[in-house]
Amino acid sequence: MRPLRFCHFTTFYPPHNFGGDGITVQRLCQALARHGHHVTVVHDPAAFRALNQGPAPLVESETDGVEVVRLRSGLGTLPLLLNHQLGRPVVNSRQIEKRLALGDFDVIQFHNVSLLGGPGIFRMGRATKLYMAHDHWLICPTHVLWRHNREACPERQCLRCVLHHHRPPQAWRYTGALQRASRHLDAFIALSEFSRAKHREFGFSAEMEVLPCFLPDRAPTETLATGTRPHQRPYFVFAGRLEALKGLQEVVALFRHYAEADLLIAGDGDSAGELGGLAGECPGIRFLGRLSFTDLDRYYQHAIAVIVPSRGFETFGNVVIEAFRAGVPVIARRLGPFPEIIELARGGELFSTQEELLAAVSRLQRDVPVRERLARNAYDAYRAHWTESVVVPRYLEIVRRAAQNHDARTGRARSASLP
Repeated sequence: MRPLRFCHFTTFYPPHNFGGDGITVQRLCQALARHGHHVTVVHDPAAFRALNQGPAPLVESETDGVEVVRLRSGLGTLPLLLNHQLGRPVVNSRQIEKRLALGDFDVIQFHNVSLLGGPGIFRMGRATKLYMAHDHWLICPTHVLWRHNREACPERQCLRCVLHHHRPPQAWRYTGALQRASRHLDAFIALSEFSRAKHREFGFSAEMEVLPCFLPDRAPTETLATGTRPHQRPYFVFAGRLEALKGLQEVVALFRHYAEADLLIAGDGDSAGELGGLAGECPGIRFLGRLSFTDLDRYYQHAIAVIVPSRGFETFGNVVIEAFRAGVPVIARRLGPFPEIIELARGGELFSTQEELLAAVSRLQRDVPVRERLARNAYDAYRAHWTESVVVPRYLEIVRRAAQNHDARTGRARSASLP
């Protein structure tokens, strides 16, 4: 296979990112670079700065083989607002066009492009084009299908919902602009069967490939550094953004009265204050803040289980496979993509009610043989389904098919030599 030239467009990219979408893009780009491909990432740090309430992140020199292009306008958040409202790149369009012209790319991949000027940005460039749905932006103005900022969305009430989220409505969503711009794409990728089905349910008619997230392969000599136990009492872990749709309120309420083990919470977000108030002075609930991946791995390894209680429609769930890699079972809500992941792995338990959550927590703490069996299944499933060496070849096969679609769509043969 000859080396390919990839250009990835994304609103958020580490260290200018909040959640799993930026991390997933980075892992894919780094993996492609390790496989010998030339990878460029284009993103706009202004989007992160506009939404970030904490200190500015430290930008280190890139040593992973990925070229990172940070768009700059000098106009603050104005370009972001124009892009969001007009559905196309406005101020930075020339920067983007120049980069695409200079790069002579084989593949252009769009990720979270809401503030870069999606869907109009889909028209730019001549290469094979893909879109990866890290969230539900294609079918939801708020991206997350979290209706009226209080419940998983059962049906469209978009205008009222956007106002509840305190966001300006996007007129272009009612003009067919997304459908027209999508014709310039050669493949769409969903991160789970659930996400693909949800897109179809909400009216997105284009075919979607399914490709899960993955974690980087470890070097042959690399093992998880166990280190000392980070917390002396038995404990469960939650890791993720502290937001209402993540469902942590119910878990905190349970552990206020569950004395046999502690709850360790890794992450930050808008609901941190509310959750702290709910936890009160309970000694068994500890907020760790945002942790590095190395520190988080250490907490995973010594946990009884990782709890994933999201009340919203996630597209995948990186925390689940991070726990599986550490050999730790998962207790997840019976919602979204979690049933398909847990059932495929046979590496955890599902719950729908507070009573089922309590039963799962108690069972995994007290029944050591069950916990050890689930942990073995989890790690084996991770190795079989969610490693870089398994997923990246599947991704490149999707690229190959997309190149064939591109040639058929454009009548060009430029993509004939793609893998």
